[in-house]
Amino acid sequence: MATTTFNGVTKRFGRKPAISDLSVTIREGVFLGLLGPNGSGKSTMLKLIAGLYRPDAGTVLIDGDPPSPATKAKVAYLPEIDHLYSWMTVKQTLDYLSAFHRDWDKARAGELVRFMGLDLSARVGRLSKGMRARLKIVAAMSRSAEVVLLDEPLSGIDPPSRSKVLEAILSEYRLGSQTIVMSTHDVVETESLFEEVLFLKDGKVALSGNADALREERGKSIRDLFEEVYA
Repeated sequence: MATTTFNGVTKRFGRKPAISDLSVTIREGVFLGLLGPNGSGKSTMLKLIAGLYRPDAGTVLIDGDPPSPATKAKVAYLPEIDHLYSWMTVKQTLDYLSAFHRDWDKARAGELVRFMGLDLSARVGRLSKGMRARLKIVAAMSRSAEVVLLDEPLSGIDPPSRSKVLEAILSEYRLGSQTIVMSTHDVVETESLFEEVLFLKDGKVALSGNADALREERGKSIRDLFEEVYA
């Protein structure tokens, strides 16, 4: 399992910091909700863990090591943008991805494809947005990665696909032996998944902690806390 630590991390784009002097630890084996509106720094934080960005100041450590090819083998990253090749079929897409990852679980991928109702012969470019979102989840959850990063996996998709995506994530989450970090600004459907939450505001931590403890201490749901933090 992998613990992820941010030590005084700042990441700027131009003069504006997307992440500012951020120091947090993401414990191993938890399902963390990374919460905040668009522009709060969620995607930047995930890309720093995935090794797609480098901090301008501070350090990001995964099991004590900075992001590298070795840590990328432990991390599965699902971006918000559609990164799939439209000319490939579903089967070609999964075969292509499996060639890159030693931890690819072919049996799990097959089970997820059936659960998601995907047609292996269908062209990705002809899939609806909801079905493409389902395929992206298959791609992320078919790996046996220690850390799974999901960037707005429910963004802009239809209710049936949202339900399927959430069911698949929950069914494949290996409680206690895998860390999942899901960024979202929609907590209505997702808050029951989160063991811990981290609210980002202007690239800084506005609130964090165990989800159940925060509900008890504040007497509010995570959704209500979201509205309070970003009022």
